Amino acid sequence: MKMKKFLYIICAVLTVAIGLQSCKDDETYAEQKERERALISAFIGRDVKIMDRDGQLVADVGRINVIGENQFYAQDCVTDTAKNEYVLFGNSGVYMQIVRQGVGEPIKKGESKRLLCRYVEFNIMRDSIQSRNDVLYWATRPDIVDVTNTSGTFTASFNTSLTGGGAMYSYYGSSVPSGWLVPLTYINVGRQYTADEGIALVRLIVPHTSGQSDASSNVYPCFYQISYQEMR
Repeated sequence: MKMKKFLYIICAVLTVAIGLQSCKDDETYAEQKERERALISAFIGRDVKIMDRDGQLVADVGRINVIGENQFYAQDCVTDTAKNEYVLFGNSGVYMQIVRQGVGEPIKKGESKRLLCRYVEFNIMRDSIQSRNDVLYWATRPDIVDVTNTSGTFTASFNTSLTGGGAMYSYYGSSVPSGWLVPLTYINVGRQYTADEGIALVRLIVPHTSGQSDASSNVYPCFYQISYQEMR
C-alpha cells in the first residue's frame, strides 16, 4: 500500500511538473524576446570591452550612440566612428557601425561575388566570445561566402568546396546569418593592394531573428566584428 501511494505521489508530481513546463513553454518566446531587448539595451549603454581568454582586448565597443535610418541616409550612409554611431534598421532590428567602408566597389545588382569573411562573435546574453575565425587556428579556413545581389536583395551561402567550411559553418551549419548581409548594401568589396588601403570592416548587433541557427533557436543576440574581402 505504501509503495502504491509513493508511486501515486511521484506520478502526481511529474504530472504537475509537466503541466507547469507546458505553461512555461507557452510564455517562453515572449519572455525571451523581452529579455533579448533588455540585453541589447543594456549592451548599448555598458561601455563594453571584449576580451579574449588571455585578457587581451579584442574590441573596444564603448557606449553606443544609436541613430535612425533617416539620419544615416542623410549623412551619405556612413556612421561617425568618433561619435560611436550605430544605425538601427527597423525591419531587421540589426544595429550596424561601418568602421571601414573598404576598397573596391559595392556588389552591383545582378552581380555575384565570393567573399572571405573573418569575424568575432560575442554572445551578449553570456557576456563572452562564443566563436571566431580571426585566429591562427582558422587562418587557412576562413568562412567563404558566395553572395548574389538580386535587384537589391542579397542572398548567400557558405562555400565549402575549397576548405571544407570555416568556423561559422562548422559551428552553426549551412545558413549564412541574414544579419551578415545587411552591410553589403553600404560597403565596398575588394582586395587590399597597398598599405594605406583597408578591406571593409563592420560591427553589428544582431538579434536572434537575423542570427545564426543557435541564436535563432535559443533567442539571444550577438555582437559581431566582421571584415569582408573579395576572393580572387
